[in-house]
Amino acid sequence: MSSSMLESLGDRVAMFDQQANKHMTSQSKNPFSSGLNLPKPTFSKEEYGRPAAGSLSDIRGRKASAHILKEVLELCDVIYQNGTPCRDQPEILAISFGDLFNIYVHINDKLVGLLLRARKQKLIDFEGECLFQRRDDHVPIYLIKPIEEIRTTFRQKLEEMSREIPQHFNE
Repeated sequence: MSSSMLESLGDRVAMFDQQANKHMTSQSKNPFSSGLNLPKPTFSKEEYGRPAAGSLSDIRGRKASAHILKEVLELCDVIYQNGTPCRDQPEILAISFGDLFNIYVHINDKLVGLLLRARKQKLIDFEGECLFQRRDDHVPIYLIKPIEEIRTTFRQKLEEMSREIPQHFNE
């Protein structure tokens, strides 16, 4: 055998070993791999189920979060522009679900989901778990935080998020 043939065989073996080691490393991080007798990896609640930082999945998730923040802010703006002050607390604005639905149907088809998200963030409040068209048209939705506070908070969050997403992904 020629030396160049052995050299290429040696290169191939080294490449195979490198791939095998890479596979073993990835399997050692996989909580579902059992055939290798490796200790089960442990994850904190913050990192479990999260994509690797800087990965395409991570960047897509951050962009989606920023988009949802913008939609929640837009919802709060619509309530602010179309709501009426409450008699006993004029700083709190209210609008019926039916009126908001009629206004918002031209803007976005995810109104109920946005309402739930905004309530979770303690920006708005309404009675019940979930609102349904026609059945809950009379239910008032309250904007419970001042709009300027909401705008300031969301702008800060959006600025932080835009710094975390690499520029070439912001298009």
